[in-house]
Formats: sequence, structure tokens, C-alpha cells
Amino acid sequence: MPDSFRLDERAIRVFEQDAKIGLLATIDPDGLPHLSLITSLQAKAPDRLMFGQFCEGRSKQHLLANPRAAFLVMNESKELWRGQARWTGKQCSGEDYELYNHKPMFRYNSYFGIHTVHYLDLVRCSGAERLAMVPVAAGALAAKLLQRVAGRSHAEPVLKPWADQLVCHTSSLKFLCWVAEDGFPVIIPVVPSIALRARKILFVPSVYRGELNALSSGMSLAVLALNLQMESVLVRGEFSGYRRSAGIKAGTIELDWVYNSMPPLPGPIYPVPRVSPIESF
Repeated sequence: MPDSFRLDERAIRVFEQDAKIGLLATIDPDGLPHLSLITSLQAKAPDRLMFGQFCEGRSKQHLLANPRAAFLVMNESKELWRGQARWTGKQCSGEDYELYNHKPMFRYNSYFGIHTVHYLDLVRCSGAERLAMVPVAAGALAAKLLQRVAGRSHAEPVLKPWADQLVCHTSSLKFLCWVAEDGFPVIIPVVPSIALRARKILFVPSVYRGELNALSSGMSLAVLALNLQMESVLVRGEFSGYRRSAGIKAGTIELDWVYNSMPPLPGPIYPVPRVSPIESF
């Protein structure tokens, strides 16, 4: 489906639903991709998006420095929309602030509510896409096979056991992200992938082949692993290219950064952050 610069009425209705996956890709100060789960993402108008902020993840800081972003929304029927947008500002009051804080998800939350509403102008949108589950399932089986062929390693792991299990679990969804030549991030949905020796991400380009096959060695790729309980972890590393093993073409990401993307305290996990002692009170 060709790109559009406006959302149609059906897309706007889907974006309003709370029971959806909403993702926002941003660019960090080093020009590297970052991917966040933003379930409050919805349409303000056919050519404008908004989302409510209730925790202090890094994606909001990134937008202040670099307004270029990408988004993805997927409903329970595995129908999705994705595209690029540009951050234009924020508000801490007004009708949208009230709208978010009167939603059941935040109205009855004893710990936090929406404190800021962010706005983005739509740059382009792919229109409605249907996730092809047969290629996803075939790719997932191929990734599992390659994991078994690879065997074990005694090298120091990058992923903690919980994160390794999340990435490898068959029910987890993995979303791939990078920064394109035009300076905007790109999100690829539900890429069949698996953790390899807790140090690498191995993925099979059985979906969105045209976009994935265009990747170049040395690019920085981010992967958000997300399960049905909305538990998630974000990892990032250098793409080392495609190779064939057991007749299967697969790409490998050499991990060098792991990030806890869940509230209440998002932050880096690997490399282990340095903790400074408190010397004054």
C-alpha cells in the first residue's frame, strides 16, 4: 500500500483503543536508534499524533534534541500502521491532558497519571498492513533451529537470564529498528529472532524481506522484545551481516547495550552503570 500523509477514519479509531501495541522510535544523542512501548499513542487529527507521558524514559528526552521519530500501532487483529512523524511540542494542561487522565487506565491509577502530552506531525504513513503470520512462524522455527546448531558458549553473557528468556520465548514479539539515510527511524514489526548465547540477536528475514535485505553491515540496530504481559527489554548492537547456516539465511546483531524499558525506573542494564557514592546530604 502506498505511503500517505494522513490517517483515514478507521486508523484514527484503532489508534484510540487502549488494547493495542503502540511503539515510538527515537534517536539518541549519539545518533543511535531507540524504541519504546507507548500505548497512549493515538491520533489528534488525520495528520497529527499525540501521546501521554507518565514515566521518565529516554525517548521523551531524545525528542527534545532530535524531533524525528517513527511509530507503529498494531491492534488485536494483527493489523498495523507504521510511519514517520516529527515532534512539535508538549503541553501539561488542556483538553488532551484531561482526556488522558480520565481514561480508566490512568484515572484509577494510585501511583501515577499522565503529566505531559506530546504532539507529533505526521510525515508519512504506510496505511493498513496485515501481519503475515505464516512467514513469521516459519522464521521463528528457523531461528530456533539455528540456535540449536550454534551450541553453547562460555563467553560472558550480555543478557541477564530474564532478558534472555524473554527474547527467546515463542510468545514474545520482536520489533527491529534503525535510522535510515533520511534521518528518520524505521520500525519493522514482529521479526522472527532469538537470543544466541546471551550475547547476540539472530534474526531471519522471512518478513519485510525488501527492507531487511537492504541492511548493511556495521549499522546500529535496536530490538524491542515484548510479551503479552507488556513486559519488555530493549537491546542494541552492530549488525554483522547475513550468513547461511543449515541452508537458512540469518542476520546477526552483536549486542553491546541493554536497556530496561519498563516503568517505574527505565534505564541501562548493560554495560553496568557506574554508581557514584553519596558524599553529602
